[in-house]
Amino acid sequence: MQETVEKNDLLIEGETGDWEVIIGMEVHAQVSSNAKLFSGASTGFGAAPNSHVSLVDAAMPGMLPVINSECVAQAVRTGLGLKAEINLYSVFDRKNYFYPDLPQGYQISQYKQPIVGEGEVIVDLLDGTRVVVGIERLHLEQDAGKSLHDQHPKKSFVDLNRSGVALMEIVSRPDIRSSEQAKAYVSKLRTILRYLGTCDGNMEEGSLRADVNVSVRRPGDALGTRAEIKNVNSIRFIGQAIEYEARRQIELLEEGGEVVQETRLFDAKTGETRSMRTKEEAHDYRYFPDPDLLPLELTQDWVDSLKADLCELPDEKRERFIADFGLSPYDASVLVAEKERADYFEAVAEGRDGKLAVNWVNNELFGRLNKEGLGITDSPVSAAQLGKLIDLIADDTISGKIAKDVFDILWTEGGDPAEIVESRGMKQVTDTGAIEAAVDEVIAANPDKVEQVKEKPKMIGWFVGQVMKATGGKASPQAVNDLLKDKLGVEE
Repeated sequence: MQETVEKNDLLIEGETGDWEVIIGMEVHAQVSSNAKLFSGASTGFGAAPNSHVSLVDAAMPGMLPVINSECVAQAVRTGLGLKAEINLYSVFDRKNYFYPDLPQGYQISQYKQPIVGEGEVIVDLLDGTRVVVGIERLHLEQDAGKSLHDQHPKKSFVDLNRSGVALMEIVSRPDIRSSEQAKAYVSKLRTILRYLGTCDGNMEEGSLRADVNVSVRRPGDALGTRAEIKNVNSIRFIGQAIEYEARRQIELLEEGGEVVQETRLFDAKTGETRSMRTKEEAHDYRYFPDPDLLPLELTQDWVDSLKADLCELPDEKRERFIADFGLSPYDASVLVAEKERADYFEAVAEGRDGKLAVNWVNNELFGRLNKEGLGITDSPVSAAQLGKLIDLIADDTISGKIAKDVFDILWTEGGDPAEIVESRGMKQVTDTGAIEAAVDEVIAANPDKVEQVKEKPKMIGWFVGQVMKATGGKASPQAVNDLLKDKLGVEE
């Protein structure tokens, strides 16, 4: 479902005409939980191989799964955050397939009756447009282990630490129409999960990975045959995989060939997708309800209690920042993309001018953090310090230029902004007599420029610069401007 996006802008030009790419996503998000979905084994990342494996995870005979209630609660919280329907009755099924890192010979998942039904994600794009991506379902399932092929020249090893870890598979509708929309969708989904605390979203650790379904068609035609690109673990790679796969399919069709429904892998080194296997259908997995697990029955009161405890989500926070602090939609979107950034900004802006606060947070602070490769939680300048610095600007104690010098001191040395300004003699000069003397000197020394400013009033900026230079940047810029306009006869 597209909103305010010109469809023609999204078409891909082929040799024989335009094509439209259709994208659906299946995002696998690891549930934030100390224990696995059906056992008490740890979910900690980075442990020695096979050190977080219970008898249930290893599928020892006679071992029965026991549902982890916190994983269920996390799935419901996620569904609520996606504005989705919560199904009070759901069923766990066995999805049968055989692979070395799947000890049971089946995966416990949910098929026809998932825990979460239809919802949506609103995606804000860089050009200011919005796309609503429908969520078809969210279901709980257990992860498989990991095959290790680089430990021995002739053998593959298996690490079962990940076996049984709870996953939420979040399935979108095929509403995405470009690689940029796909990347923005996954970014927004990850932001929502992190706000909720239901998944840490660390793609480099495998906590969030995506299966990307790509097909192409002539505009207005029926949906084409799709290929599924499996286990893409970075937002950048998602974009590259879609770009390559769409072009591959277009070239194939234009040459008279047919797209085969299959599973493909993305090779990050070559930027290409390659065939992995023919795509399975649901009947290939021989789903049936797991006989060891009763249907999952929830009460509406319990769901309502989880909803009542949800944090403010990014869309609501964005709208509040726009309304309360007068931010532009772009600035608000940048801030709410990470909860820690939004919290930092709100601490700085509380009781202060929102636009001044966002300029300092988005430009000075984030610029410095990016330059030095630091996250907001590693900032040497606290929100309290930056807030006090902004107070000094607001009450004309210091100018914006001096504030940048103070910010640099705070970054490298720390301290209290007011004490730094006082002890280092950095206060702004507001004495009109002293400023007037500097203005008079500059005017007297530049009679040619005085004549020119009468013809070109914008040249007053040059005089402002000279006066600020003469006063060591401490003169009040407003006082300098007012005096120069008066003495040079420049109209507003």
